Parts: sequence; structure tokens; C-alpha cells
Amino acid sequence: MVDFLADNNSCGQAVLRIVSRGNAIIAELLRLSEFVPPVFRLRDRSDQQKYGDIICDFSYFKGLEYYEGKLEAKPELQDLDEEFRENNIEILSRFYLAFESVHKYIVDLTRYLDDLNEGVYIQQTLETVLLNEDGKQLLCEALYLYGVMLLVVDQKIEGEVRERMLVSYYRYSAARSSADSNLDDICKLLRSTGYSSQPGSKRPANYPESYFQRVPISSTFINMVIGRLRSDDIYNQVSAYPLPEHRSTALANQAAMLYVCLYFSPSILHTQQAKMREIVDKYFPDNWVISVYMGITVNLIEAWEPYKAAKTALNYTLDVANVKEQSCRYAASVDTLRSQVLQLLKEGFLREEIVLDNIPKLLNCLRDCNVSIRWLMLHTAESAYDPNNKRLRQIKDQVLADSKYNSKILFQLLLDTAQFEFVLKEMFKQMLVEKQLKWESYKKEGSERMTELAEVFSGVKPLTRVEKNENLQAWFREISKQIESLNYEDATAAGRKTVQLIQALVEVQEFHQLESNLQVCQFLADTRKFLHQMIRTINIKEEVLITMQIVGDLSYAWQLIDSFTSIMQESIRANPSMVTKLRATFLKLASALDLPLLRINQANSPDLLSVSQYYSGELVAYVRKVLQIIPESMFTSLAKIIKLQIHDIMEVPTRLDKDKLKDYAQLLARYEVDPKQLLEDGIRKELVRRVAYALHKGLIFNPKAKPSELMPKLKEMAATMDGFYRSFEYIQDYVSIYGLKIWQEEVSRIINYNVEQECNSFLRTKIQDWQSVYQSAHIPIPKYPSVDESATFIGRLCREILRITDPKVTCYIDQMNTWYDMRTHQEVTNNRLFSEIQSTLGTFGLNGLDRLICFMIVKELQNFLTMLQKSIFKDKVVVDVFKALLNAVNPVKGIVANASKVYANAVAKTQKIWPAYLESIMKVGQMQILRQQIAHELNYSCKFDSKHLAAALDNLNRSLLADIEAHYQDPSLPYPKEDNTLLYEITAYLEAAGIHNPLSKIYITTKRLPYFPIVNFLFLIAQLPKLQYSKNQGMTCKKPADPVDWPPLVLGLLTLLKQFHSRYTEQFLALIGQFIRSIMEQCTSQKIPDMPSDVVGALMFLEDYVRYTKLPRKVAEAHIPSFIFDEFRTVL
Repeated sequence: MVDFLADNNSCGQAVLRIVSRGNAIIAELLRLSEFVPPVFRLRDRSDQQKYGDIICDFSYFKGLEYYEGKLEAKPELQDLDEEFRENNIEILSRFYLAFESVHKYIVDLTRYLDDLNEGVYIQQTLETVLLNEDGKQLLCEALYLYGVMLLVVDQKIEGEVRERMLVSYYRYSAARSSADSNLDDICKLLRSTGYSSQPGSKRPANYPESYFQRVPISSTFINMVIGRLRSDDIYNQVSAYPLPEHRSTALANQAAMLYVCLYFSPSILHTQQAKMREIVDKYFPDNWVISVYMGITVNLIEAWEPYKAAKTALNYTLDVANVKEQSCRYAASVDTLRSQVLQLLKEGFLREEIVLDNIPKLLNCLRDCNVSIRWLMLHTAESAYDPNNKRLRQIKDQVLADSKYNSKILFQLLLDTAQFEFVLKEMFKQMLVEKQLKWESYKKEGSERMTELAEVFSGVKPLTRVEKNENLQAWFREISKQIESLNYEDATAAGRKTVQLIQALVEVQEFHQLESNLQVCQFLADTRKFLHQMIRTINIKEEVLITMQIVGDLSYAWQLIDSFTSIMQESIRANPSMVTKLRATFLKLASALDLPLLRINQANSPDLLSVSQYYSGELVAYVRKVLQIIPESMFTSLAKIIKLQIHDIMEVPTRLDKDKLKDYAQLLARYEVDPKQLLEDGIRKELVRRVAYALHKGLIFNPKAKPSELMPKLKEMAATMDGFYRSFEYIQDYVSIYGLKIWQEEVSRIINYNVEQECNSFLRTKIQDWQSVYQSAHIPIPKYPSVDESATFIGRLCREILRITDPKVTCYIDQMNTWYDMRTHQEVTNNRLFSEIQSTLGTFGLNGLDRLICFMIVKELQNFLTMLQKSIFKDKVVVDVFKALLNAVNPVKGIVANASKVYANAVAKTQKIWPAYLESIMKVGQMQILRQQIAHELNYSCKFDSKHLAAALDNLNRSLLADIEAHYQDPSLPYPKEDNTLLYEITAYLEAAGIHNPLSKIYITTKRLPYFPIVNFLFLIAQLPKLQYSKNQGMTCKKPADPVDWPPLVLGLLTLLKQFHSRYTEQFLALIGQFIRSIMEQCTSQKIPDMPSDVVGALMFLEDYVRYTKLPRKVAEAHIPSFIFDEFRTVL
């Protein structure tokens, strides 16, 4: 018969592909279970209120019109629904594909079974496939994996959550079915079972058998699979465990498969006592906690509680005397095994000859160790016993008492066994590599000794007192030839012949009285020794390694091992050299990966990479978790160093005199760990955890505090960060890492991540943690619950700055870069604030703050435009005023007759709309001032700290602008194409170096708006009466009760106009020019000698406008005579 798994055997390949996909699906389900969006659980009150109407379970399908009607009735719900779709469709599609693949799996399996029955595969039927060893294994695995899939889905992704996700996917996605699976089938299979993995929750009736029967499967197939699992040793494991008391461990994997498959035929569990008795006697005579798949454990006492036959059969195992017997047996074996393994691990004990002479003994010791560890680990695991179940509690207590269970001793045995296994495996691998070379060299040595003896008896070779003996000469020659003729390839024959040769050499020594000659005796003894070595060497077989691999399986502890984490960490803290023994344990745990990957590898499936990445990623994450204790203890020492460095120790100068060195050698601690990368990641993780916590705790402000806590807290934070930085710099040489590089990378990551999270509140499509470029699985940035409206510390810092520089209570003096309180005229803060932020959070912090302010400006401008369109342009009275004024001022080049009255009238009629308008404009202006200050600080520190970078960026920026201008004048010249990221990338550099002008930035896209210039003009002249001109400070507020601050007002208007087409600005400036000319004309005709204050204000606005926009004065002089512009200050 053709090999069942041969590439050309389509029957074998088909089922192999199905099983391979089954393993991959389980890995994908386990991977996805960590990414269930928490909002689908609807646990929080806030989530229920916000999303309750748009996230539904399967009740949605009964009242489709009702739910959709409810949504259509409320535009804000539609908006939320659309936003929710944008944020979650990607992850929902991934979950849907995983759910679909579960359904597709069982459809493919039933189709394969139908094909077998219908004779699609020539000469193959279900019976013949089950007779074949590989076929039998694969068919049993196919059914078992389907059961495991269903159990994993239900355990890891609750039923309600599945339903909500499927309904959301149904509503949001266009692609609702593939050729094999449609949404209805998937919903039927994966609808909620009522099962909950929460402790204390009740098990639903007929669970899981009713769930397993949702898709019908051939009962013949199920019964045959269960029959095979009951009677055969399908993986031939018993040969690896010859002792009868190890039988249940040998068959443990098969037992787990049988446990899952029995749910497809619940009648056996309920009524067939004889079968259940046979199953329990064979598989569970001494164990009742099993590992189903990759460490998912099940306690049979609880699992089989509802089934009469199963429960009755298991009672014999759970008999008090039996439980006591098993527990005492393992307690005794742990004591003897510990001393045995320690003896074997003594330095220099495991030598090659000892290993070769004692292979069976060593393997027995390994078996005993692994069986004991397995039994104790499974039967004492917290997770295997529900604390609310009285019977389980009693059995657990009995096991713990009788087995004298001590987790530290068990863990120590696990460590020693892993180390022993590792050493033995490595020795064996080495011996296998050198096996043939050694054998040949022993053969050569033996043969040469015989040839030399032959020569001695020829009488030619002078050897004292040896007479010539031709018979012996010929005999030794013959023996030498016989040794030469031994063939390495035919091990069995060579072994037999070698034994005969040894026997012959013993006899020749006795019969020919050769004992009298010591040298001859020595030669014979040496040759016998070499022949013995040849026998030993030929017995080094790969089977031993395979047996060690089978016996050393630790996949059952894939999850249980976590309960030993604290013991591991304690032992590392007490004795860092423990890490070498732990390495062997982790390698032993890594052997668990063979289980899911074996079939995927055999099928040459492309899933191999992603599945192995998932499991090895989980393992590496666990290793990192354990070894995190090293950086933690390092940082505990660091905290002491920081305290000393901030408070007690003088700053160490960069160059030291030799005699002064002793004064500074006040501290020393050293950590040595390999592998280096793991340590570095651990250090990064601990650094991130501590710095993130310090920033979170250090930047919480009380808005009621007078004066603000901002500066003191920033100073305190700067000292903390500096302490971290200096101590980190201090340890870098001891651990041999690039301290500065790590510091900059991680601090920038923390800040950028927090800025990103803060900006999420302004975004419609939010950036989830798993999408963020700053978040990392290995070195996660912790998320803290928000303290106020801000999500993170950067938001709190930003809002505190906005609060204390609020233009309603402060007055900003541009020449001084300082904010003063409007009422008390005390200084509130100045540009030193930004230097302080720079020293606390560095360039990243300032840059992040700048980015957040950009988002706030965008939001403010969007709100402003909404207000403009919804309230101002919808108010008929106000729009009529705009129309009337437009008619009155036409043409703009002319002069308005009766100007004071016309303007005053328009302002009076529109008075009610300006307060909100003013607030928005001033907020934007205030944020623009902050952006200017940040840019100035960034540019200053960039020129100071890295002048070459600043100069290079500046030059590149200018040359790029020159090229772009040249291209617009002559389009044949080059210009960056659309797919060229140069402009986009250089912008990030320029903003980080402060080489940009916030005032020239376009924040939002806008449409054409009617009356826009006239609205802004009216707004400006409505504010002018509230301001007065003073020679020292420029324009200031008249009455603090009616606050208007000039710089934010000018910058806010300027920013707003910048978002629109430049012709609006032209018209706006023309209206101001006309206003100045008209009022001046009126004053001249009425012979009023002083220049009215409103005109002064308007002129000041034009002057500031020209100054801030860096435009030529001609722009303003186009609208008013230049002599007025030149002379107006002299008149004041």
C-alpha cells in the first residue's frame, strides 16, 4: 500500500490538510481572544449608555426593522454608529474570518467523510483509513480538534460577546458569505451556549453535548473514532513507558482526545456503564485532572458530574483509599528522586562511559521524575478545582495533605529534571555526531594491537622472552583481519561478532598461558577494552533521544507554569545564577510547540509561520515576565541611587583627578545576565513602567489652586526625570547597554503614545492600542485611568497651561513674552514655562504638546464654523443687517456717508452674536501664541544642542521652497511627485526643530461662505470700543469685567482668515481701510482734532496684521493713505 501521507496519496493529504488547518484555527482563536474590544462586553455603565443602542445580540434578527428604525430616528446615533463601524470593522472582520473557519472546518471534514463513503478515493474507505496507523491518528485528531475549537471559542470569547460581534459584522460588512459558509450557519453554530468562564457561574443543561451537535456529524464515524481511542495505543506511546504504573501518563494525550470525543456521543457518558468502566480503568485509574490541549486543564469530577455512567465509573478512582495511595506514592517518589537527580547533576558525574553503561537506568529516572511532576502539578493546580464545589475542595485538601505538597520542592525538582534532561540530551546529540568516527578509531586501534602481537610472535620484533610461535602469529593476524572486517553499517552483525572476538581474546589468554607475559596481557586487555567501547558506541541510538523527547513533554503545563512565576522570581532574586537552570526549564516548555506544529509542518502549510510565531511569542512573553525580576531589582537599587544622586551626592564631574576618584566611589552594584537582548528589553520595560507612572502621578493639577501648581510640579518632575536619567547613565556601563539611546527611545515612545491617546478624543477613527506604532507587546506602555476630562498626563498639562493663560483673565504682552493677571496686574507666567517643559519632557514633550494644541485648534475652528452656519447665518435679522451694511459700504474704494451712524447701527443690531464669536477667536489666538512660544523654544534648543542639524534643516527647507517656487513659475522644472514622501517627512523634522510658522498653517478645509469678510469686519469694530491704546503696552483692555486681550484677538482672526481663500482677506482689509478713511473724513468735516480711538485700534490691527504675517506694508497701504499709517503714532 502507498504511504498514507505520501504527496501523491490524495486521501491522506486531504485529511492531513484538514487537521493542519484545525491546529492553525485554534492558534488564531487563542490569539484573537486577547484582542476582544472591551466595548462588546458592555460591562461599564458608560459603555451601556453610549453603545447600548448600536450593539445588539441575536435578538436583533427578530426585530430588524425596530432596531434600524431606532437608529434612523436619531442622527447622533447614526453618527456614533458610523464612527463605531470605522473603528471596529477591521478587528470584526478578523474575528468573523476565524468564526467562519471553524464552520468551514467541520463542513470540509463531513465532505471528506462523504467522499470516503462514496468511493471518491480509490480503494479507500473509512475502515481502511482507520486500519492505517497515520490514517487512524489523523481521523481521531480531526474530530478531537473540532471539539477543542468549540470549547476554546466558548471559554475564551463569551457567547454574548460572539453574538454582538457577529451582529455588528452583519450590519457593517458587505461581504456576508463565501461559497461554503454563510452567516446564518455560522450564527447557528456559534450562538451563545449560556456557558460562562467566570468563577462560580452555573453550567448550562446538556452542555457541551448540545453545542457539539449543532452541526450533524456521521455517527458511524464518531463511534469508530471512539472505538479506536478506547482500544488502541494509536501513538505507540507505551513503548516509551515500559513500567505498568506509568501507563496512564503514556496514554495521557489519547485520554484527552477521548475525553473531548465522548461529548459527540453523550449516550456513552450517560448510560453505557461497561464502556465507561473500561475507559476509566485504562486511562483514569490514578488521575482525574487532564490537560486537553496546550495546557487547557479539565477536572473530570466536575466535567462528568451530570453523566451517570461516567460519574459512577470515576468513583472507583476517587475512592479515599485510592486518592491516598496515589498521593503518598508521589510524595515518596519526590523525596527519593530529588536526591537521585542532584547526585546525577554533580559536576563531572555524567561522563560518557557512565552514560553509555547506564542508559536504561538514566531513562527510568527521567520517566519517574516527569511522571511525578506531571501528576503533582495537575492534581494540585488551583485552577483545576472550583472553590465553590465542596467535594472538589475535600479531594484537593486530601491530595495536598497526603502528598505533603510543597510548591517550592516540586519546582526545584522540575528545575533539576529539566537541567538533567538538557545535559543528557546535549551529551547524546554530541555522541551521535561523533559515533562513527569514534567507532572507526576504536576498530583501528584494536586491529593495530593485534597486528603488533602477531609480529611479536613471529620472533622478528624484539620483545623480551617471547618465543617464536607461528600458530599464535597466524591466529592474531586472523583476529586483526576479523576486527578490520567489522562493518559499521550492519550494526547487529558487528555487535554479535565483537562479542565473539572479546570471548576469543579471553580464551587465548587462558589456554596459551600468556598471563606470564605482562606486556602481551596488556595488549590483549587494551584490545578487549577497545572492542567493549565499540559495542557501547554502536548502541548509541537515536531512539533514546526520541524516548527522552516523549517522556520530557511539558505541554500540560503551558498555562499551569504561571503559578510558579513568583517562586522563580524569588529564587532569581536570591541567586541570579538560577537563570541557567531556568533556561533548561524554558527549553523543556518549548517542546510543547511540537504538538500543534507537527501536522502543520507535515502538510507544508503556509500557516506554519504564524502559528509558530504565536506560540513562541507566548513563550517568549512568559520568559520575559519571569526575568522581569532582574530589571525590577535593578531599578529598586536605582531608586536608592536616584535618591542619593538628587539629595546626597555631589554631581560627578566628567573628567576626574585620580586622587578624587575615591571620593566618588560611593556606590557599586553589578548585574550580569545573558542573553543581552532579553535583559535590555526587561530594562526598557521597567524603565517605561516607572517613568510612565512618575509622569502620571507627577502631572495632576488642582484647577482651584492659587497660584497654579504648574511651575512647582514641573520643577519637581524635572528633578525626578533628571534623577532617572543620571542614574541610568550611571548603570549603563555596569550592564553594558547604551543608556542614552534607550532613555531617548523609551521616553519619546511614552510621550508620543500618550499624545496619540490624547489626540484620539479628537479623532473619529481612533488609533487602537494594537494599531499604535508606539505601543509594544514586549515593552508595553501602561495605561492609567483618567483623572479628569484628559485621558493622559500630556492632556492635563496642556489644559492646565490653557487654563492659566486664558485670555478672559490674563493679558499677554507680546514684547515681554509674559502673561499678566488682568485684575491684579501680577505676572502669571512667561516663556520660561516652555524651557521648564523642555527640561522635564524634552523635545518630544514640547513637540507632542504642540501636536495636541494643533488638534485643539482644529476642533475649535470646526466648532466655530458649525456655530457660524447653524446659528448666525440661520438668523434672518442678523443676515439682513449684513445685507444692509454691504449695500451701504459699496463701492469699497469709496467713503461711507454718515459713517459713525451706519457702523454703530450695524454693531448694535448684531450685539448678541459676538460673545460666542469672541470666545472662539480668542481661544484659537491663545493656542497660536502657545504654538509660537513652543516653536521658539524648540528652535532655540535645537540651535544650542545640535547646531549642525538646525543649519542643515534650515538650508534644506529654503532650497526646497526655492525649487517649488521656481517650479510654479516654470512648470518644466522638477517638483516632488505625489508618491514622494520628502515634503511630508521633512515637515516632521522642521516642526521638531521649531523651524515653522504656526500662523501660516492651514488647519481645516473650508467651503465658500457668504458675507464672511463683512462678518469678521463687524466683529472687529464691535470689539474696538472695549480696548484702549497705551504707549508702553499697545492695545489693552479697558475694563477687566468685559475682557478682551489684543494679541489673541489679532492672531485668532488672522488664523481664521488664513483658512479661507485669500480674496476674503483682501475684502476684509479693504473694509477696515474704508472704515478708517470714512471716520477720518467725518472727523475732518466736523473739525474734531483728535483721532478717534476706534480708528487707532483699526490702524493698530493693520500694523500688527502686517507684522505677524510678515507681509510687505504695501498690503495695508493699498487701503489707507500711507501718511496716516506713518504718522498716526506721533499724533497719539
